[in-house]
Amino acid sequence: MSISVGFPNAGGITIGGKSLATINALNDARAEAETQLTTGKEGDSKQVRTGPVGQNPGTETQADDGGNQSITVKMLLKRMKELQEQLRQQQQQLAAAQAASYPTPEAKTTAVMAIQGQIGETNGALMEVTGNLVKELAKGAGSGSVVNTTA
Repeated sequence: MSISVGFPNAGGITIGGKSLATINALNDARAEAETQLTTGKEGDSKQVRTGPVGQNPGTETQADDGGNQSITVKMLLKRMKELQEQLRQQQQQLAAAQAASYPTPEAKTTAVMAIQGQIGETNGALMEVTGNLVKELAKGAGSGSVVNTTA
């Protein structure tokens, strides 16, 4: 047994407080941002980069794998690099969302605010990892061991 329901004015339906046009615009913006991320070139002027000024992405200094760092410190440094990369990608998505055209100003605001919320969450996670790393390094510094601060 199935039931079929028809709506005479489907444009007036809202899902989660958002109109169908807003939802479609958000989906289109996300698809466009994903397309730009996957097809973006290294020299693309629209690409947002983070990090030291003038440093090329491939020339960053690598921390040595010396045995003087605890496993916890190594894991925290690895997680920090992952979060920094995630933050960089989210900043690119934000730039793409801000540059994209939307059917309504509300759709653009919603798309931009959603990405800003993700950036805020990533920043929070990055601060938490940084705090834990500082605590862990302080433990090691108190014992008189040498701490490698290159990252």
